[in-house]
Amino acid sequence: MLPATRPASAAPRALCASLLALAGLPAPLLAQEPPPAASGDLAVVEYPIPRAGAFPHDPAVGADGMVWYTDQANSYIGRLDPRTGTFTDWATPTPQSGPHGITVAPDGGVWYTGNRVGKIGRLDPATGQIREYTLPAEATDPHTPIWVDGTLWFTVQGANLYGRLDPATGKSAVYPVPAPRARPYGIAEAPDGSLWVALLGTNALGRIDRKDDSMTLERLPHEGARPRRLVVDARGRVWYTDYARSRLGRYDPATRAFEEWATPNEGGRPYGIAIGVDGRVWYAETATGLMVAADPAAGATVRTLEIPTPNAVVRHMVSDPERGDLWLALSGTGRIGRIALGGPGGS
Repeated sequence: MLPATRPASAAPRALCASLLALAGLPAPLLAQEPPPAASGDLAVVEYPIPRAGAFPHDPAVGADGMVWYTDQANSYIGRLDPRTGTFTDWATPTPQSGPHGITVAPDGGVWYTGNRVGKIGRLDPATGQIREYTLPAEATDPHTPIWVDGTLWFTVQGANLYGRLDPATGKSAVYPVPAPRARPYGIAEAPDGSLWVALLGTNALGRIDRKDDSMTLERLPHEGARPRRLVVDARGRVWYTDYARSRLGRYDPATRAFEEWATPNEGGRPYGIAIGVDGRVWYAETATGLMVAADPAAGATVRTLEIPTPNAVVRHMVSDPERGDLWLALSGTGRIGRIALGGPGGS
């Protein structure tokens, strides 16, 4: 894959934009050249988003390797082609919708949450058309979506709900979290088909049984714990970032046992989390600008990488198992980040 490069001259870029405008398509945005990766070692490579004031909140990766992101500040859905470094974006039909979470379905459809307007959107990459679905009135702030077996599931943080949308009918249903002010946040699927939700407003994880859409709670041992994002490994163990206490946590549903480990820096504020093709659990320390890799056997820190541009906040990150990359939304710096771990199996 090639990082973004500057065009040799402005003329080809202007011609390209003119032709696309005549066709009614958005013009690609060409990124600045990102800093090179450290030779022979892992590094965070950054791709600056050309649109002014961009605030990438969440990333997603399609089967074709295209990287999608929500630009929450400008209310655009963006796409980065890692092979050319070219960005393209589409405005959401509802202005100032504040797109937040994003996921790519197996058919290539790109789904996102309109966090400020109580809507779910689907972008068709082939046409650039976006269809919006209005959620029930109480679902005011949809947060993180996930595609599971033909259904879009999502959390609704402020309204303390979770829900699902049937794309075939356009109908949706929402359910209350069985704990007050629980603030359902990140969501992930487990190998057994259940869904796990990080409850940022309390010291608990929620498990959704898709047979009846019910949620049960698993209380974290420490009352001050505040899980924010999570990921489930192949053994069904739930890994989560405890944002309040600067801990990496692990819950094993088979034994109902919790374990936790301190992050490299006290007050590091761990946030986004993913499992790389190297088998390690990667997460971001927002207070320090570090990416941290942990040993899944022990939870102990293996290594850290510094994000080059200061003040980046990795709210969410995703793993691309086909190409071996971790993709990061670098909120606060208007950039997309990439850690190339190598092919499947890691470096």
